Amino acid sequence: MVVMRTSVDPAAYAATFDDRIGEMVREAARRSPAFAARLAEAGIDPSSVATGDLDRLPIQSKDDVLALQHATPPFGGLLADDAQPRRIFQSPGPLYEPELTAGDGWRWAPALSAAGFTAADRVLITFGFHLSPAGAMFEAACAEIGAAVLPAGVGAKDLQVAACRDLQISAYIGTPSYLNALLEAADQEGVELGIERAFVTAEPLPPSLRDALQARVPVVRAGYGTAETGHLGHECDEVDGWHVPEDALVQICDITTEVARSDDGEGQLVVTLFETGYPIVRFGTGDLSAWHDRPCPCGAATPRLRGWMGRVGDAVKVRGMFLHPRQVSQVLAGIEGVAAYRVVVERADHRDQLRVELVAGDAPADLTDRVATAVQDGLRFRAEVRLVDALPDDGPVLVDARTWD
Repeated sequence: MVVMRTSVDPAAYAATFDDRIGEMVREAARRSPAFAARLAEAGIDPSSVATGDLDRLPIQSKDDVLALQHATPPFGGLLADDAQPRRIFQSPGPLYEPELTAGDGWRWAPALSAAGFTAADRVLITFGFHLSPAGAMFEAACAEIGAAVLPAGVGAKDLQVAACRDLQISAYIGTPSYLNALLEAADQEGVELGIERAFVTAEPLPPSLRDALQARVPVVRAGYGTAETGHLGHECDEVDGWHVPEDALVQICDITTEVARSDDGEGQLVVTLFETGYPIVRFGTGDLSAWHDRPCPCGAATPRLRGWMGRVGDAVKVRGMFLHPRQVSQVLAGIEGVAAYRVVVERADHRDQLRVELVAGDAPADLTDRVATAVQDGLRFRAEVRLVDALPDDGPVLVDARTWD
């Protein structure tokens, strides 16, 4: 059920979910042992819950869900006994994510429609279709609006350029940096891609990159979501912030108190969905944002987020995937000959690049090659590996040196 709203005030928007929140919490507590235990630990009676009561429930992070899954594999006690997953995805962690709802269950179709996608489009989707859910999410959204899909994933840009030409691909879905790389590949081949609209997400879209893309693609719109929650925000034609969806409760919560805020102050993006077979309630995305301080001229009925404003904690997003210091250590700490290490994330020509810096002990001659292979296998990233004389004794193992000009 979609509830139409008449206010862009975040507090009023949240209050319209009261009836659905109560119904969802009661049913989810009945079906999901881990969710029932979480409510009990917070002293919340599921028989009488409104949206405001959610502030009493501690925010659940991705690391919290990982801990549950490690303790009670595979789904941490969150999946209801009577729930039958259609598909199961694996995100970095590894975190296992069941898909329960058929059709546009990740709710991206409205975002694509706002970007001008129609049933007449042929869409190149360059998100992955293996393990992680991004490709499947957007394929389902395109099916909802009736658009044909070329499920490309990343890589083999020459084949993708040829397909865009031969199939008259009119629309693109993927990261903005990969669209830029695809346009560069087309230039090298002497091919005009002919893409008329693009929906980009999973990494920031700085003004310089947007300008470069829009010089070649007439409509470029950005959106925001996560692998766990799907669509959480998208741009309209005003291109000034992300409209939150009608069918998910998106909140900005104070980093210290975890209380939802309705002013324009910065906080963590926190999400509650309405699937009771695998409850996602007060899920902390780890991303920072804030509410826009004025209504949108487009007349949309939901509030706007001001965009991505950074991360809570130590994880960083690289090429659309989260990378955590813990993952770096798991891959590098046990390699023979590595005395110290760190991974530096940089950005050049609108592309994320990884550099692994190593202090070698009694190192075999092929150390850099072995580390490069381990990083590609364990972290899913290609990286330059460089030997250095020393690293700071107390420095972080993951350094984000990117700028977003």
